[in-house]
Amino acid sequence: MPSYEQLSELLDPATTVLLTVECQQGVVGPDSALPELAREFRASGALARVARLVTAAHESGVQVMHAVAERRPDGRGANHNARLFRAAERLPVRQLSGTSAVRVAPPIEVAEEDLVVRRLHGLSPLAGTDVDALLRNLGCRTLIVTGVSANVAVPNAVFDAVNRGYTVVVPSDAIAGVPSDYTPAMIRNTLALVATVATTDEVLACLKRPRRVSRA
Repeated sequence: MPSYEQLSELLDPATTVLLTVECQQGVVGPDSALPELAREFRASGALARVARLVTAAHESGVQVMHAVAERRPDGRGANHNARLFRAAERLPVRQLSGTSAVRVAPPIEVAEEDLVVRRLHGLSPLAGTDVDALLRNLGCRTLIVTGVSANVAVPNAVFDAVNRGYTVVVPSDAIAGVPSDYTPAMIRNTLALVATVATTDEVLACLKRPRRVSRA
């Protein structure tokens, strides 16, 4: 784990963005298309921790971005080249544009200044979406990645962000996957090699630290 000083240096509010990945009602809500994943995300406390991080980001001036996965009712433009995509087409709850399934799930609060980026294809919140361009326009240097799942979308987001030159911080207890023991193994053996891993409380301590006041 990084020291407080090391983490604080990375989490400068002026150059940090908090990204929530697929924290939408149709994925992590009570009526999820993926009930096992939703139960794990909620029961582990990860959903509540993401909400705490979002609130702290709002209060500290850190930009929040929500990456949402959705599809058109006719499926136009969606991927069909993997078993995961074909299975999603048969789920009873579908992530259709404009429905409650693609709204950010409570208790996460979406503020007026938040950015919501929606994708119709692929596995990554960054590849082929507006996320990278928005991050660069915001002057982002450090990206905090939270959400689901540790199986697919979260590692995709981390790898793509690192490949694009961002420093990534992963709050280890604010992501989840299935089965429950997969997430710590993924963090330990994969994400820790490319990202700075911390706990939610450690990230919160840095976000809530007093800001320095410059003197004229």
